[in-house]
Amino acid sequence: MTSKKVKVESKEQAEAQQMDAKTDSEGDSSDDENPDIYKGDEGITVDFEGRNPIDSDLDGIKQMLGQLFVKAHIDLNELSGIIIGQNYVGSVLKQAYTDDDDEDEDDEMEEDPCQVVFGVTTAINLANKQDLNCVKQLQKMVFEKAEKYATESVLAQFREALTSGNKCTALLLNERFVNIPAAVCVPMFENLLTEIERAKTKGMPYKFDYFLVFVKYYQKAASGAKAAEVLYSNDEEEYFIKDCAASFDYSVQKETTTALAGNWLEEDEELQPFRKVLLIEASKLPETINTIKSLVASATNN
Repeated sequence: MTSKKVKVESKEQAEAQQMDAKTDSEGDSSDDENPDIYKGDEGITVDFEGRNPIDSDLDGIKQMLGQLFVKAHIDLNELSGIIIGQNYVGSVLKQAYTDDDDEDEDDEMEEDPCQVVFGVTTAINLANKQDLNCVKQLQKMVFEKAEKYATESVLAQFREALTSGNKCTALLLNERFVNIPAAVCVPMFENLLTEIERAKTKGMPYKFDYFLVFVKYYQKAASGAKAAEVLYSNDEEEYFIKDCAASFDYSVQKETTTALAGNWLEEDEELQPFRKVLLIEASKLPETINTIKSLVASATNN
């Protein structure tokens, strides 16, 4: 399957690595006895690229969905199959590789040498898939949570967007492993917007009124004069929230065994995991992506 050439790079600052090495060499000798101990601020350089989802990506996509919809009663196997079935819209994030055999990149590849899915970015039309179990289950979960945690006006907005038949709403997925930087989302989203426009010109059902988005975030409890702190799993999604038409929050503390995947330092405080469910007007998404692109570029230049 062809690469979509949305290549991004994840790097740690060389100066930080040098400072870590210097600190390690001057630190307590007990660290030498535990060379694998996690000290924080560690990283590696990895090139990623977006690629068309293929059948062998099913388990990897399912894993991405599983960390977003933790223990939800949603058929993630069916939902993953939809993503693969519409591989002309959306991408999976994989480690970039070079083809030593110089095969034509436009040729169909029977096997993908990189099997690990690091992320997925796509949009699924929910309006024309109302008969699928996974869509029914997703909507049921949204309304159960909204009835419990949203205001009446917000609940009415979600019902209008998802079940009235007057609006076309897509599930917008922007999921990846923890610690992969926000820079990766820009080419993935730009590619998605291009593919959606291309699909619309071909008369395909990708003209949306709203995007339904699930944002992962973690909250550190207030301590003394210090206010509660909110940390987003995907930093860029803070800007989705600013532009949303309606939203509500719910905790997933009971569904998770740990607050955040990855390495923990002993002094780290446990964070409480939440989900924020958004309705974003489809017309506003390109502007939001441009804002994120500018912020990423500014951070990179600095």
